[in-house]
Amino acid sequence: MVPLSTFLNLTFTGLVVGAIYGLFALGYTLVYGVLRLINFAHSEVFMWGSFAAVWMMTLLNARAGSGGPAAVLYLLLALLAAMAVSGAVALLVERVAYRRLREKKSPPLVALISAIGASFMLSEIMGLRDRIAGWLNLDGVLGDYVRPARENTQFVNPLPNATLLDVGGFQVRSTQLIVLVAALAMMIALEQFVRRSRLGRGVRAVSQDAEAAALMGVDQKRVVQLTFLLGGLMAGAAALLYLMHIGVTRYNVGFILGIKAFTAAVLGGIGNIRGALLGGLVLGLAENYGSQLFGSAWKDVVSFLLLVVVLLFRPTGLLGESLGKARA
Repeated sequence: MVPLSTFLNLTFTGLVVGAIYGLFALGYTLVYGVLRLINFAHSEVFMWGSFAAVWMMTLLNARAGSGGPAAVLYLLLALLAAMAVSGAVALLVERVAYRRLREKKSPPLVALISAIGASFMLSEIMGLRDRIAGWLNLDGVLGDYVRPARENTQFVNPLPNATLLDVGGFQVRSTQLIVLVAALAMMIALEQFVRRSRLGRGVRAVSQDAEAAALMGVDQKRVVQLTFLLGGLMAGAAALLYLMHIGVTRYNVGFILGIKAFTAAVLGGIGNIRGALLGGLVLGLAENYGSQLFGSAWKDVVSFLLLVVVLLFRPTGLLGESLGKARA
């Protein structure tokens, strides 16, 4: 029998990881809700944001666990860097991999292949950054940023990971609480933006009926760009929270995490912002419980088995409501 403290620890850490999945999944949800396409390059948008956060800490010469007001400032700067880089990469993906195909009304399969190609390209550019710097004779100047290019890269968290609560073996650490609260707050803020702002109403209008929205004066091109930008910003935020929780990144970190985030989006109901949150939390809990019951090697098996079971009985996901039909 699993002790209560172990169950509570599994539940809390599962919610923390699930909140990161949910925040990451918003990019898949938003793009699918508007374009009915799966942006498989979104995983590399997340990866580039994670490196932006690492590089900001390197630039600031941050020290692990230093604490104080400077630590908060460093994390805010890392957050801004991660969101800015991820947003820029997401817009680049939209411009290079999607826009021309959308204008030519290419089949969805063509756009899917284009997105996969963009994903591999972005991943390998990061994995070859040391060689790129060498070609430009900048490897000496950029040494701290480009090596080791294909190995794990550490993230320096300037906040001390203090224990806030310890009751009978159940522990809540400060970093975990920050990650959970920040992820939930950002998802709520995004949902309120989409529901209440003028730009958000444009996103919902295009998602529901693009032709009718165009007749009403909604610029579909700008809406699509906004959708990719919002997804990129959330991926950048998720990247920093992931680094605070896990502590390392690498050039191909987006592969498995991207599949997990996509799974979270499908579980909750792809195209549904609240569904991304619910799917992420359910997935995080399922992973932790499965690891305890069957061993950590079975974690991914449990996650994807859950996806299959949910889709067998509810193909539209747990919530199933699309972005365009979201309540105002």
